[in-house]
Amino acid sequence: MVDISNIMMVPYVQPVAIMLALFILKVKRKNGVNGGKMENNTLTIQDVADALNISKTTVSRAISGKGRIGEATRSRVLKYIEENNYRPSPLAKGLAQSRTYNIGWVIPGDSESKSLPFFQRCMSGVLDVAAAADYDLLISMTFEGNISHLKRIVDNRKLDGLILARTMMDDECIRYLKGVDLPFVVIGSTQEKDVIQVDNDHIKACMELTSILLMKGMDKLALIGCGDGMVVTKSREEGFRRAFEAQNKKVDEDLVFITGNEILDIEVAVEDALIKGAQCLVCMDDFICSTALAKFKRDGVKVPEDVMIASFYNSPLLENNQPAITTLRYDPRGLGITACQNLLKRIDGENVSETTMLGYEVLLKESTQQL
Repeated sequence: MVDISNIMMVPYVQPVAIMLALFILKVKRKNGVNGGKMENNTLTIQDVADALNISKTTVSRAISGKGRIGEATRSRVLKYIEENNYRPSPLAKGLAQSRTYNIGWVIPGDSESKSLPFFQRCMSGVLDVAAAADYDLLISMTFEGNISHLKRIVDNRKLDGLILARTMMDDECIRYLKGVDLPFVVIGSTQEKDVIQVDNDHIKACMELTSILLMKGMDKLALIGCGDGMVVTKSREEGFRRAFEAQNKKVDEDLVFITGNEILDIEVAVEDALIKGAQCLVCMDDFICSTALAKFKRDGVKVPEDVMIASFYNSPLLENNQPAITTLRYDPRGLGITACQNLLKRIDGENVSETTMLGYEVLLKESTQQL
């Protein structure tokens, strides 16, 4: 079950909400929640009790493993429910354990459509882990200066825990969640203390790729990014700068562009970088890189003959480009899997490492080959 009531109340984000909801249903139908085995949704605890001529209490004790019950009786119950593919409903389990069996998936409502594939891939990982534990996802959106949707589902006790899909430098969501009694995990990094976070090591990854470009003799690197309020933007910029420092070189500040999110903003930065003689454009993400490539094609700029280009994030947007683009490859689905696993551990009262950093891969391609 996917609850999108909080989203549908905001008309101009309905298309995003519908796409996310359909995506969840598609993944659920593809993967199933019991190894592809059909569940018996009509069988009840009373049916099991009647079939075995025992009480409902005895059946409940056998399933939960709690309470006094003979081993022979427990084995009979477990064998019967296995043969009949019976699974206790999350609602019944929730009432017994004071849980909702809902996990919140909180995404930024002000994200551009270009960010949707990343959140979808993260969410597929979250959904796989959640479904295996009989949890459903409740989607909510937050906006800059407005986290009322998040507050409502938390205040109404609809969740056992939640995952924030993005972190900000000034993060109102994290500050709010630290003040309430609800386990949560963030995908991304934060300077806030006592927050469980799962992220890729953007600083190390971007430093490594930039270092390779510098060692290839590309001293005039232009960095183009957008979204200066996001932690990931700051992390990628820091990795870029650390690479220069490690090689005792100085960043040309005239070639650092942190722009707005609009295509025109990016195109102006690309044009300015070319005018200032950049040897290689280092784009912070796939959308910026694809926008630069589209402009190159219109203007007759050849890669890598006229200028080289690389991206700090790979995606299907860049995979079929010719020449192939030098990029960093991450695993968004792995972020979702790890975040949900850590959240479920916290819900169960287990200790979890505060910071988990996942790996990356540097893909050196033709777009940065010197001819």
